[in-house]
Amino acid sequence: MSAVLIVAAGVVAASPSVVAEPGRPAITGQWVEDERTVQLRVYSAAMDQDIMVKVLRPADRSVPRPTLYLLNGGGGGQDSATWQKNTDVLSFLAGKEVNVVQPVGGRWSYYADWRAPDPRLGVYKWKTFLTEELPPLIDAELGTTGVNAIAGLSTSGTSVLQLPIAKPGLYSAVAAYSGCAQTSDPIGRQFIELAVETWGGGDTDNMYGPPDDPMWAANDPYLHAEQLRGLRLFLSTGTGVPGMYDTYNGSHMQPGPRGFFNQLVLGGVIEAAVNWCTRNLRDKLDALGIPATYDFQPTGTHSWGYWQDALKKSWPVLADGLGLPH
Repeated sequence: MSAVLIVAAGVVAASPSVVAEPGRPAITGQWVEDERTVQLRVYSAAMDQDIMVKVLRPADRSVPRPTLYLLNGGGGGQDSATWQKNTDVLSFLAGKEVNVVQPVGGRWSYYADWRAPDPRLGVYKWKTFLTEELPPLIDAELGTTGVNAIAGLSTSGTSVLQLPIAKPGLYSAVAAYSGCAQTSDPIGRQFIELAVETWGGGDTDNMYGPPDDPMWAANDPYLHAEQLRGLRLFLSTGTGVPGMYDTYNGSHMQPGPRGFFNQLVLGGVIEAAVNWCTRNLRDKLDALGIPATYDFQPTGTHSWGYWQDALKKSWPVLADGLGLPH
């Protein structure tokens, strides 16, 4: 970590160790939150904007450590729907000797490279940022081993299957929780339209084009499942049937009557759909002879309690890929 330069309002700012060059990706600022957590400001040349990246450092930094890229859901970490606010997984991962990197931004982007700027959401080149721009900066700044894994939930459960296909060799392990691998068939496309257009206010024509545009198929992990070969894979989903975390005002329940209704009804329907997608991907991987670890739960809605459990269950798979003990 670079030398401390400024201390103000309880936040420590440090100089970046990578010197910015005009038009090139670079770490342009750092803010130390505590002895284990740092915020990085990273300039993305592809999007011509600064992206905030939160990093949890391992307790023992005497030797290089691998990196887990942990993606949030549809809000991109810009809302309250984050791992940090809804689960204890960062405390869990704090006990592992791994750098945990969470980009903040890209709401309703699917962390994809969009074909055109969107009037509502802006310029999205997240695939380029996550596969080309950010990893070399993280490796240089944190002194990592260069070994990476990636995990995500819901919409980013699709992204974490797309990104390893886009950049072979970048990741050694992938964990997808309640994601849908299918993007180009009518049901998969409707799922994306629901997220991007209904919830995000964007236009999927700016994302992958009209329904017959080849970009939909080009970014479909189900169609390109052969390219997942060699990765350690963990795939999990519930069924949409209410389960242990779907109790009124429970610890992992959205608050109040509206939250209860949303989690049980909307969350139930969504989870039933991603269950269908995930079982389809299992069948495709089985047909290709590609091994994976599956966690198909008999109950569970599209909600945080189940994702918290799934991440912990996925740790042995991620750890294997990262070269860490379970």
